[in-house]
Amino acid sequence: METVEIKNNKKRRSRGPIMFLAVVIFLILIVWLLNSATTHKILNKSSDDFPKLDVDGKYIGRIYVEGDIEEGEGGVFDEKSNYFHAETLNAIDQMIDDKNNKGLYIYVDSPGGSVSTSDELYLKIKEYKEKTGGKRPVVAYFDDMAASGGYYISAPADKILANRNCWTGSIGVTIGNMYDATGFMEKLGIRSKAITSGPNKAMGDPLSGLTKEQEDIFQSLVNEAYEQFTTIVSEGRGMDIETVKKLADGRIYTAKQALQNGLIDKIMTEDEANDYFLGMVKDKDVTIQDIVFERDESFFDILTSKMFEKKESALDRFTNEIIEGSGKFSISYRAPIDKH
Repeated sequence: METVEIKNNKKRRSRGPIMFLAVVIFLILIVWLLNSATTHKILNKSSDDFPKLDVDGKYIGRIYVEGDIEEGEGGVFDEKSNYFHAETLNAIDQMIDDKNNKGLYIYVDSPGGSVSTSDELYLKIKEYKEKTGGKRPVVAYFDDMAASGGYYISAPADKILANRNCWTGSIGVTIGNMYDATGFMEKLGIRSKAITSGPNKAMGDPLSGLTKEQEDIFQSLVNEAYEQFTTIVSEGRGMDIETVKKLADGRIYTAKQALQNGLIDKIMTEDEANDYFLGMVKDKDVTIQDIVFERDESFFDILTSKMFEKKESALDRFTNEIIEGSGKFSISYRAPIDKH
């Protein structure tokens, strides 16, 4: 008797990809919950929760301004900076009230950052000088780079010292690139219309173009911040404003050029700068104490930083900058070139 074998041609669906996706979503959810629970605890602290400075004997407090001068929270999905804004301001407050503190040492290795954050740190350093009656010296040491906002925050220092290979200057303000994608959209046959309460409400939107009036408005924002910057340099360095403005065309200076133009006081190594500062205090019992903050990173922080690491082509980055950056602008004291 002939038997007939019946085969099911339907392929059985593999549940592997679905299970993998479910696990990824589950991990993302856990990481998000941990991030919202831990990151805020680290960086958004009340004044009573900040680390207390516990230094034996008389000391010069050295704070570190490294990386972008920003006030970001540094979450799992954010780029992390080495600069801790809130903690740094609080540490300076503590030094003001500490009779054992004999000076403020600002170590700078930064291309700058946001206008508001740079200004807050500048004002706090200035407050330190005023509240200590000018009796405790303030010295800034420029390592690899101290440009734009990195120079801004150092202007009130009694002395500015720099490594001979340092880049500094870049005295100026930027909002960044303004894109006009209307021509590109027209070629694609796509029209865009912003519905706003006024003709300038959508200014800067790359899909709407930029009028001459809007360009002038943006320029006025930059000009006001620039006047503030140059005034601060003029006051801090004891230079007349016109001289400062001749130097403040946005260019970057080498340490040697900065010294020749009066933007810094001396060129020396870090060890030489340490000895120089101790010599200013003239007290053999004084030591330099590093005030360093660390960000706790969990296993999930490290995992997700690798998991979501972007690998983009130059075209991808350009396109995303236009799309994601639409209507988002940040006025900043930041050098367009990062030496690192």
